[in-house]
Amino acid sequence: MKITSTSCICPVLVCLCFVQRCYGTAHHSSIKVTRNQTKHIEGETEVHHRPKRGWVWNQFFVLEEHMGPDPQYVGKLHSNSDKGDGSVKYILTGEGAGTIFIIDDTTGDIHSTKSLDREQKTHYVLHAQAIDRRTNKPLEPESEFIIKVQDINDNAPKFTDGPYIVTVPEMSDMGTSVLQVTATDADDPTYGNSARVVYSILQGQPYFSVDPKTEHYQLYVPESAQVGSAVGKIKANDADTGSNADMTYSIINGDGIGIFSISTDKETREGILSLKKPLNYEKKKSYTLTIEGANTHLDFRFSHLGPFKDATMLKIIVGDVDEPPLFSMPSYVMEVYENAKIGTVVGTVLAQDPDSANSLVRYFIDHSGEDDRVFNIDANSGTIRTTKVLDREETPWYNITVAASENDNPGLLSHVTVGIRVLDVNDNPPELAREYDIVVCENSKPGQVIHTISATDKDDFANGPRFNFFLDERLSINPNFTLKDNEDNTASILTRRRRFSRTIQDVYYLPIMISDGGIPSLSSSSTLTVRVCACERDGRVRTCHAEAFLSSAGLSTGALIAILLCVVILLAIVVLFITLRRSKKEPLIISEEDVRENVVTYDDEGGGEEDTEAFDITALRNPSAAEELKYRRDIRPEVKLTPRHQTLSTLESIDVQEFIKQKLAEADLDPSVPPYDSLQTYAYEGQRSEAGSISSLDSATTQSDQDYHYLGDWGPEFKKLAELYGEIESERTT
Repeated sequence: MKITSTSCICPVLVCLCFVQRCYGTAHHSSIKVTRNQTKHIEGETEVHHRPKRGWVWNQFFVLEEHMGPDPQYVGKLHSNSDKGDGSVKYILTGEGAGTIFIIDDTTGDIHSTKSLDREQKTHYVLHAQAIDRRTNKPLEPESEFIIKVQDINDNAPKFTDGPYIVTVPEMSDMGTSVLQVTATDADDPTYGNSARVVYSILQGQPYFSVDPKTEHYQLYVPESAQVGSAVGKIKANDADTGSNADMTYSIINGDGIGIFSISTDKETREGILSLKKPLNYEKKKSYTLTIEGANTHLDFRFSHLGPFKDATMLKIIVGDVDEPPLFSMPSYVMEVYENAKIGTVVGTVLAQDPDSANSLVRYFIDHSGEDDRVFNIDANSGTIRTTKVLDREETPWYNITVAASENDNPGLLSHVTVGIRVLDVNDNPPELAREYDIVVCENSKPGQVIHTISATDKDDFANGPRFNFFLDERLSINPNFTLKDNEDNTASILTRRRRFSRTIQDVYYLPIMISDGGIPSLSSSSTLTVRVCACERDGRVRTCHAEAFLSSAGLSTGALIAILLCVVILLAIVVLFITLRRSKKEPLIISEEDVRENVVTYDDEGGGEEDTEAFDITALRNPSAAEELKYRRDIRPEVKLTPRHQTLSTLESIDVQEFIKQKLAEADLDPSVPPYDSLQTYAYEGQRSEAGSISSLDSATTQSDQDYHYLGDWGPEFKKLAELYGEIESERTT
């Protein structure tokens, strides 16, 4: 590549990693984990519990390659229940407990007895517990903590390839790129400068030189980077300005083609490196790309000074990230029979740590979406078992979510859906599909099908049909009906005899048995109700109700017709008699020779209000005065009755009808009167009554609206009048 002093592209790499890191700089500070509160990350709510004792650790880091004569002090465990009297005993378990890490069971001090190498193992997971030394009972629940191995600069950088052999064209201009070499350092690149590489030339000066920082460009990308996100930037310098400095970037070679892509930011003239496919540290730890930067605007007058482009090599180091466990399948489907005993194994899920550490995995069921805890899972093996007796007819399918976490990092979780199908067993007998209304006609013939029935079963298809229908063999043979299995999950009801009679028996009962096709087979019994009905010749039901007079008399059809004929004749005679009676004009007033001498006939018209010779009309005009003149005026009584005195308020409020009845009763019971009555004219109607007027002038317009039956309640004096109007009412009714 030819680059002149007046116009050249000098590649300069600026790598930006979009991942935050937390360095272990606070390993001397005291950390306290208490049991009286639970903190949730990312703004979740804080849940308070009853205060309990807690742990205190003084240190979580230990330096690697410790070569001192004494064990290296790691940290201190302390429980709030420890009063310093030696009653608390501290126990340490986990990775390296008892071999690499030892603990003073009285003070809780932890020491490292061996020299550790961070490049072989970066951290250790241990468990601590405080127990009562006298009773050996735990004072605290077992707690987990991590001891990280802190890096020191104990690894020299190494060239990945070499020795290098390159050729340089003679007469090459100064600044021509000859070779790019790469060296790596095994120390921790995230902590300090132990992994920082600086390049220098030991032999070959002054003809060659090397950039101390970039012999070549290196970019760190964690394997957790999201697809489509920008993972770094690269920029080439151009001495030109304006549009002459515009450039574009492209990937021209390398094993990262297809994994990464590069685009150009026109404003900053930087190359933006993006991720196209997910990274996996366990499969590939680094990629190499050859990136070219070229001017977009070329001036052909200076083409002999070109080419106006340059290329550089970019090494991308994939960073190892602690990933959550990975399940062996994206989802699981398991089966278990209903009515299985509690603790029956349903199935097993499997998850593994995809990282190189291959930590142990623990399992648990996420019950956030499951109301009833029907299943549980073994935390170590992932085996799922039942905790309740299942019923397929109630719940045929369950969906649960199983979560897996690493022992070293419980915060990293992965989830998988497990579908559990409940298999059927034959635990439900068949039953009739519905309530049947079965009817048999009175004119049925033997062997006639009167109805077809079917059955249903709550169990699955394999334990349901085919259904068998039969009569109970323990009962005597039914003389009226029989049952025929149609062998298509239906059965027909047939008659055994000819003719049925509602008058003799209108309802019959037929017990039947139904069995299913399950293994073992289940059966049930039902009773069918058969009603006897009268039907037309074509089989249509006319009526199913038996008339009372037919049942009591047991009459035939001919007898019924004769009875109806007689009734019609009698009705015709009655109608004829009433018609003749109405056409015959008879006087309504009985002659004077009638034996009823107490009825007086008046042929002359009264004198109206001026006629005062026969009666004292003032007695009716004033009820108060009538109380003193209550004896008959035509004959003087010899015996005086004891007068009944009524108050003025009673007389004013008395009803006219009640007043007339009272006067009539006094006349009937008066012993001083002759054995005949005299007609009296009552002109005083009194106050208005709720019952209305008794005058015939205000009677209803239609004759049928008047009822004269009350005349019979007025005594023997009105018997003839009651008979006359009673006959008229009878004729009207007929």
